[in-house]
Amino acid sequence: MDLTDPLNAEQAAGTFDELPNPVSTSQVHDSAVSRAEKFERPRMSNERQDDESPPSKRVKLESPLSESIKFEANGDLSPKTTPSERQKGVAPIKAEYLVYPPGGRKDKGATINGADTNGHVPHVDARDRPGRGGGRKKEKGSNTSRQFGSSRDKKGLCLSRATQPEFSPDECKFGDGCRFEHDLRVYLEKWKREDLKTFEGKCPIWEVKGRCNMGWKCRFLGSHMRERETEDGRKELVLLESDHSNDAMETFGADFDGADVVNSLSSRLRDDLMKKRVKNPKADAYLDWLKTKGKDPSQQVMNGEAQKNIANENDGNGEVASEVKDLRAEYTEAPFLPSEKRRLYYGPETPILAPLTTQGNLPFRRLCVELGAQLTYSEMAMSLPLLQGQKSEWALMRAHKSELPPPRYTPNSVVVAYDNSTDLKFGAQIAANKQDLAIKATEVLTQVCPQLRDINLNCGCPIDLVYRSGGGSALLDNQAKLERILSGMNAVSEEIPITVKIRMGTKDGKPTAKKLIDRLLLGGKEASGLSSGVAAITLHGRSRQQRYTRNADWEYISECAESISSINREADGLADTTREMDNRHRPATCKVYFIGNGDCYSHVDYYNHLEKAKVDSVMVARGALVKPWIFEEIEKGQYLDKSATERLAIYEKYARYGLETWGSDEMGVGTTRRFLLEWLSFAYRYVPVGILEHLPPSLQDRPPAWKGRNELETLLGSANYKDWIKISEMFLGPATEEFKFEPKHKSNSYEIEAEG
Repeated sequence: MDLTDPLNAEQAAGTFDELPNPVSTSQVHDSAVSRAEKFERPRMSNERQDDESPPSKRVKLESPLSESIKFEANGDLSPKTTPSERQKGVAPIKAEYLVYPPGGRKDKGATINGADTNGHVPHVDARDRPGRGGGRKKEKGSNTSRQFGSSRDKKGLCLSRATQPEFSPDECKFGDGCRFEHDLRVYLEKWKREDLKTFEGKCPIWEVKGRCNMGWKCRFLGSHMRERETEDGRKELVLLESDHSNDAMETFGADFDGADVVNSLSSRLRDDLMKKRVKNPKADAYLDWLKTKGKDPSQQVMNGEAQKNIANENDGNGEVASEVKDLRAEYTEAPFLPSEKRRLYYGPETPILAPLTTQGNLPFRRLCVELGAQLTYSEMAMSLPLLQGQKSEWALMRAHKSELPPPRYTPNSVVVAYDNSTDLKFGAQIAANKQDLAIKATEVLTQVCPQLRDINLNCGCPIDLVYRSGGGSALLDNQAKLERILSGMNAVSEEIPITVKIRMGTKDGKPTAKKLIDRLLLGGKEASGLSSGVAAITLHGRSRQQRYTRNADWEYISECAESISSINREADGLADTTREMDNRHRPATCKVYFIGNGDCYSHVDYYNHLEKAKVDSVMVARGALVKPWIFEEIEKGQYLDKSATERLAIYEKYARYGLETWGSDEMGVGTTRRFLLEWLSFAYRYVPVGILEHLPPSLQDRPPAWKGRNELETLLGSANYKDWIKISEMFLGPATEEFKFEPKHKSNSYEIEAEG
C-alpha cells in the first residue's frame, strides 16, 4: 500500500485529508533533538550534574540553555520564551502542542469525549478517564471476559477443496453431511469476502513461500489464481505456484508454514504428547536420582547427635560412620553438569527484548530484531500445556529465521570458551509450579526445539492465576523449591543453558532477591555446595505486589549486581571452606551474568543503567512496546524523532509479518488485526521527542492532552480504540461486522500481565 497516497489513507482512515509529505518531516541528522543532545551530552558526562541529582537541581542546571534558545520541531533555532520547569510524573510537552495551553480554560467535556472543538482526537492518557481515583473499583479478572467477535467466512470452504484445483478436489469424508461449501465458485461468489487491495494486492505468504497454504480462502487470492481451459473445453480455476516454491519446501520441510519459521511442532508429535506417548527418560532418571542417590549422604542418615559425630568417622561411632560410607559409595553425580553447557555472552552491545505475554509474538520480535534487538524471548509458556501438546502453547516456541544468527559481539576482553558463531538470539521462557513439570517440559523442549539459545524460568509473573497455583513470583517465597527446579532443568537440558528471571520479592519493602541470588550461585545448606548452575539471572526492579506501579528500584539492582560480581571474583577464596564452589556445577564460563530490567525507555536510560548499576546488559519490555526503535536508538546512541509516516510504515510491516505468520485468510486477517490492536494499545502512548521540552522522556510520565505536528501524528497518538481500528484498516481492510475489540489495560498502571 502506498502510504503517501492521500486517497488510500483517506479511504482507510476517514480521519485526515492528506498524509504528510515525508520530505517535510524532521530528519535525524539535523533535527532539534539531535541538536539538543549536543548540549545535553556534556551535562550528562559532568559528575556534578549526574542524573542522580534532584529534579529541581537539574532544572536549574539546564536553565541557561533554556533561556537562550528553544528547539522547534522542524530543527530551527529561534529565541523563544523560557520552557516551564519539568513536573514529576507529567510528560513535558511544548505549549504549542497542548490541546489546553497553560493558563487556558479546560473543556472537561472535550477531554472525556476525546475530541477537541475542531473534531481532532487528541492524546489523552487512559488513566485520566472518568472513574479513576475515587470512582468504582475495577473488578478483578475482567480481562478474562474480553470478546473479539468472529473473523470467519459466513460459510467456510471444505478442507477437501481448500488447496485443490476446481475439478480435482480431495474426497470429503463427511460426504453430503458436510456443513462446509463444496462448490468452489459458489464459495467465491457468495461466501468469501472481497480481496484486499493493500500490499499492492499481492499475498505476503505467496511472495515469501512461492505458494499460499491458505489456498482459495486467501484474501489476496487474485494474485495467485487463474482460470485455464481444459482439454474438453471447460474453464477450471487453479492456484498458482512460483518457481521458488519447491526451494522453500526443500529448505523448511512440509511443515513450513508461510514465514521462515523454526521450532514448529509436527502434528504427529503433538498427537503423541496429547496421548502421553512421549517418554521423559532423563527427567524420570533425574527425579529418581533426586529421591535416593542424589541426596547428600550425610543428610540421609544423620540428625541430632549423629550429625555431630560424622565430623570424625573414627570418633567411636563406627555404626553411623559405616552407614555414611555405604551411602557415599552409592552416591552418583547428576547427569550432564552445567559446566558442559553451551557458552553464553551478555554485554553492553546486546540489548534484550523481554518475554512479553500477548505482545511478544513472532511478528513483533521479528520487527524488533530488524530494529536492533540482539536477544529475544518467547512469550511465557506454561509447562503443563506444553506437556499436553496444546497447539496454542507450542505456537509460542516458534521463532523466525532472523532470530537465529548470533548476537552482536564486541567485548572489551576475551570471553572464555565462547564461540559467537554458534550462538543464537532466541530463547524460550517457561513457567511451572511443580518440579517434575518444569524438568519434563525442559527435556521435551530440548528434543523438539534445538534452535534455542537458552531456556528461561519465569519467577516474576505477578498475575493471580499463576501466583496462586505456586508458579511465577510465588517461587520467590520458596527458594529451596526454586533451586531444585533449576538444578533439575540443568540436568536434562543437554547443551542448552538455563537462565532465570526474578523480581525483588513478593511484598513491598521486603526484598528477597539478594538472598535468593546468593543461594542460586552458592547453593543452599541442603545443596552441599552445589549451585543451581544458572548461566544468567535477570532481575526486575519491582516486587510482585508493586507490579508495574512506581519506578523500578535500580539502586537495589545495583546492590545485587555488586553481590554477583563479588561472588564471581571471590569464588576461589571459598576454597577449603564449607561453601567451596564445585566448578563442575558452575556455568561454562565460571561466571553468572546479571541483567537488569525495568523502566528503560531510551538509550540514555540504557547506558545509565549499565554505568551506574554495573549490570551486564539491560532487558527492555514496555519501552519496546511503546517505541520498538529504542534498540535502534541504543545502537546509534541518539534519540530518533520518527515521523508519523515512518511510524505508520512500521505498523504496516507488522501487519505484513502478521499475515505471513497467522495466515492470509479471513481468520488470519482477524488474528493479525487483533494483535496489531493489542500493540497499538501501548504504541499510542508514545509522545514524539520533537514536541517535548525536556529530555530524556520517562516511561511513567502521563502526558496531558496533546496534538501532533500533523493530522497523522495526532491520529497515531489517539487513545480512542476506534481510531486504532481505523489504523488497522489501512493495511487489513474493513473489519467484519462481528469483530470487536476492548482495550486490555484499564488498571492504574501501564501493565503487562504476565511479563515477570
